[in-house]
Amino acid sequence: MDNPARTAEFIIHRDARRATLQQHLAELLAAHSRITLEIGAGHGHFLTDYATAHREEFCLGFDLLRDRVERAQRKCNRAKLTNLVFLKAEAAELIAALPAHVVLQRIFVLFPDPWPKRRHHKHRLMQTDFLHPLAAKAAAGAELCFRTDDAAYFAAAKAEVLAHPDWEITPTAPWPFERETVFQSRAPAYQSLVALRRTISLNFEQNQSLVAEVKLNRIVGKIR
Repeated sequence: MDNPARTAEFIIHRDARRATLQQHLAELLAAHSRITLEIGAGHGHFLTDYATAHREEFCLGFDLLRDRVERAQRKCNRAKLTNLVFLKAEAAELIAALPAHVVLQRIFVLFPDPWPKRRHHKHRLMQTDFLHPLAAKAAAGAELCFRTDDAAYFAAAKAEVLAHPDWEITPTAPWPFERETVFQSRAPAYQSLVALRRTISLNFEQNQSLVAEVKLNRIVGKIR
């Protein structure tokens, strides 16, 4: 049975953390209305090079591990970049804390944890519970750039994006920026997709048709 006192303490700390993050982002992004985001920025190699090549964009990278964020920020400081910041945060909390005037113009999700065991699939990032709030903060035409070396995860993520009413995979869209990450250098192979934020969401019937198709593909895959 849950301890009510510990539960209440957890809620207090969680709400305080979220309020602090919201205030920090409000101050950090006060002068910016469109940003480029990297979710799970690791040690910051990719986004530091991206921000260097795209000085006109304001870039925000974040990760759960403090050591990674500190190392990434040191790279940013050494490069003397004024258009890049790294933060320690959790994905859902950061997206929810973004100021109302800020929209996402490009989102990178590079080699996230694939959670390969079936019982852990619920922890995967690229799912409806993530895609929906992300779409709510994305500008029309914004790019969601996903890359992984796990074939099963790529197939599952692609199915989730295909079934989502707000995102459209664009096979002809070029990968916007190449910089080999640590994970990429170790991967024997990897797959990528670029999805655009739809200008108008699919209607209910169209979305249900895609969802049914995805479910059927999953069933067939399990049978095989």
